[in-house]
Amino acid sequence: MSEKSLSEAEYDAITDAAAHWCMRLHAGDCTAIERQAFEQWHDAHPLHAFEYAAMLEIWDVADHLPRTEPTPTVVPFKPRRRWRTYAVAAAVCLAALPLAAFTGWEAGWLPSSYEHFEAANGLRKVTLGDGSQVELNLGTELVYSNYKDQRRVTLKKGEAFFKVAHDSTHPFIVRAGEGQVRVTGTQFNVWKYEDQVRVMLLEGSVQIASDTVHGSVPLTPGMQASYQHGDATPRVNAFNPNDSALAWRQGKLVLDNLALADALPLINRYLNKPVMLADASTGAIRIGGIYNINEVNNLVPSLPKVLPVYLTQNLDGNPVLNSIPRKAPKG
Repeated sequence: MSEKSLSEAEYDAITDAAAHWCMRLHAGDCTAIERQAFEQWHDAHPLHAFEYAAMLEIWDVADHLPRTEPTPTVVPFKPRRRWRTYAVAAAVCLAALPLAAFTGWEAGWLPSSYEHFEAANGLRKVTLGDGSQVELNLGTELVYSNYKDQRRVTLKKGEAFFKVAHDSTHPFIVRAGEGQVRVTGTQFNVWKYEDQVRVMLLEGSVQIASDTVHGSVPLTPGMQASYQHGDATPRVNAFNPNDSALAWRQGKLVLDNLALADALPLINRYLNKPVMLADASTGAIRIGGIYNINEVNNLVPSLPKVLPVYLTQNLDGNPVLNSIPRKAPKG
């Protein structure tokens, strides 16, 4: 059947089904038979896939909803795991029930606005709904949601520089990896690669909080914090405001005599197939230079020309750097 032949009731049924499958697939008791049934439903019509993808976006926002419990007169259940389920179900009702949207906003469950931004092929500057300015590095993806008591950004991947519009009563929170950055108005940079996150503060103040540890770590201008999976607390140290790590804003990747182990995360964020290291000795080899972020693909095949390494490929198709063994001196 074509999309034009669908009635309003049929569209609503597809939306309801997408919400149902989104909730079931995220449930701990979802069975293999249900997953197979979902695949059949998902592939049966292009609109099924479209609506399910939209529900996943809502689910992603709901995953980071404020955790303040509403009063029992507003919502009759309390288990935390049902917050996202409620958000997805409520989203299905918003078009038909404006009161549900208002109630969700007043209780802090649902945002009044939701924006998705992506910089796939180049640098991008965007203005969020609250007036905050954000610069997105190549390969960056983030979403912005405006709640009654806070503004939330989820940095899914990549790097972004924020100039946050000041609002002391409406904190601005950036989720990245297993932690978050809380501010009211300031300028800072957040870089995320796999489970590694680094926050650099240029102006104002921020609080870095972990998902696993209570409390937060304050930063002042000229300080940076980094964390990754398994860290008990962020690692904090000073940086130069003219640090080469911010050269991406001018479209440059600056490697300032870095060990390959430290340089590859900066290089790999621009590659479809990340480069791997054969061993620790290869990772200790140092590299320097200034590169155009749009031409990083050309850097990898040139490495054997400037470093004592050669390239191989692993079973997944990733290029692998191997150090060239030093010849033992004669005699």
